[in-house]
Amino acid sequence: MKNVQQDPDFENFDLRKYDIFKGLTDAEVEKISHNMVCNQYRRGAIVYNEGSRINGSYVVCSGILKIYKTGFDGKEQIIRFAREGDLIAFRSVISDELACTTARVINDAVLCYIPGDTLTGFIKGSPEFAMSLMKLTCRELGEANKYLTDIAQKTVRERLAEVLLLLMDTFDLDEEHNLQISLTREELANMVGTATESVIRLLSEFKSDKLIELNGRKIKLLNIPKLIKIGNVYV
Repeated sequence: MKNVQQDPDFENFDLRKYDIFKGLTDAEVEKISHNMVCNQYRRGAIVYNEGSRINGSYVVCSGILKIYKTGFDGKEQIIRFAREGDLIAFRSVISDELACTTARVINDAVLCYIPGDTLTGFIKGSPEFAMSLMKLTCRELGEANKYLTDIAQKTVRERLAEVLLLLMDTFDLDEEHNLQISLTREELANMVGTATESVIRLLSEFKSDKLIELNGRKIKLLNIPKLIKIGNVYV
């Protein structure tokens, strides 16, 4: 089965269901839709690679992607996850630079590609869209600054607790309080910024302390207030 195949059903949907496109007029939505190409991506598919030239941006219509950088030793550092409604790869289009991250699908996804000249045209012609994109850029920069502070000042135990809470806020919990995203221990370690062995050991400690339950990749959060305290998270 191919990792990527066209999905014409998404080409005529209203982009204004997503926050960043809410200020567009009917004519502007029609113009983007006319230039947009939507594809289905299977789990494991690479949308773009770090160091590659990106000629457009992608709207995530469904599924989940991980956005990461690769170190000199080949180890991944997960920067963030992209889910429905997110716009990815726009920074490289605006700055006219090579991609600084890689985007890999971890849950089957539908992505709609918007050519770079279409995106920049709307930035120049729509102050409301330009402001929305600026707010998105500032939010991502704020998240990056927070991550740098956490790496420098928090212990691995604190960072793991915070990551579990971040995953809860991003993807919610199911009815049984399981995180609604399935990650390998290595992916969790990449988010925390530590060795896989350390995450495995700390998850076992969290389980012994009755903070979580583990069932394969599923993680159930049992004591959220205690995780908030351990992670030194302000809510």
